[in-house]
Amino acid sequence: MSHNVYQMPERCKPGARVPNWDHLLALSIEDARRRPFVWGAHDCATWAFDVRHRLTGGPDHAQIWRGRYKTPRGAERVLRKLGWASFEEGARALLGAPLGAVGLAQRGDLVLGGQPEAFGICLGARAAFLAPEGLATRPLLNCHLAWRS
Repeated sequence: MSHNVYQMPERCKPGARVPNWDHLLALSIEDARRRPFVWGAHDCATWAFDVRHRLTGGPDHAQIWRGRYKTPRGAERVLRKLGWASFEEGARALLGAPLGAVGLAQRGDLVLGGQPEAFGICLGARAAFLAPEGLATRPLLNCHLAWRS
């Protein structure tokens, strides 16, 4: 396991959400449908962590990579520079241990899954993911990890 450059802040409290978080989630989904995919600005990880930040008022984790890459290869380089070998390792460093089972995820929780692997947001029985082709949904149970937002 590599040395992590960025760790989860002590004050992060999973499960705490801002008032009207469900409305903010709906607005975030609509915004994602309208905006084009842009590596490093509006991609799967940046979007999902930005949604989590909006819903919780917690740390803006995406600030550590936002704007630092413009290609998939650049994203991989930034991941390695942050000390993480994978998306999962980065999420564990930022958010702690995932939920015991992905089926425990609730609306607004951050998920990881798919091929290629991507971060998304739980919508209930499905999860939303941002891809170069646009916003897509997949069954939640196709994801392999989830973190409480």
